[in-house]
Amino acid sequence: MTEGLRERKKQQTRRRIRDVATALFVERGFEHVTIAEVAAAAEVSVNTIYNYFQTKEDLVLPPEEASPQRLADIVRRRRAGQAAVPAVLDHLRAEVRRRDRKMGLTEGFGRVFEMMRAAPTLTARLGDLGRQMTDELAAVLAEETGAAPGDPLPRMVAWHLGGFHSLVYAEIGKRTAAGQSADDIASAVLELLDVFEDLLGERLLTYAVRKD
Repeated sequence: MTEGLRERKKQQTRRRIRDVATALFVERGFEHVTIAEVAAAAEVSVNTIYNYFQTKEDLVLPPEEASPQRLADIVRRRRAGQAAVPAVLDHLRAEVRRRDRKMGLTEGFGRVFEMMRAAPTLTARLGDLGRQMTDELAAVLAEETGAAPGDPLPRMVAWHLGGFHSLVYAEIGKRTAAGQSADDIASAVLELLDVFEDLLGERLLTYAVRKD
């Protein structure tokens, strides 16, 4: 078996496990489904599941989609001449326009969102993730701008972006729970992005311009 085929089979197995788990969690509630039940439904062993997912929560919030580095990575990858805040806003706009899975703008996400909101361990993880994203972004901004130790500016900029990032997801969740279509939600979020950008001053919009 070639390496490429082996990797494709691994990705297919991973996706099948996650899809089966999500369906069970939505049907019965996250806390009422065991890993053994997921394994039986997916026709794999419990050990196989743990080979792909370290924790039960990873089945819903896999690290590659729910990474603490998300905002920091967006800033790291911005083009030369672009400041940090516009880079994040442009990236979010692009994800909304293409209905990216990470934004929850996919068919059936409403039930998944309700399941997540009803599970304390998942809501706690989302809260921790938001704080970690802000901390990681602040560290990148401080490094790139050469901020002195204790300078509050990188943390304040990261706080603005992290808070708005959380607001976007909260807005998507609220509208999803209300039964709005993905197209209507996307339009509302794009408007929210425009309003937020209009409210920002020049200092935020020109902070941490990438020079190379």
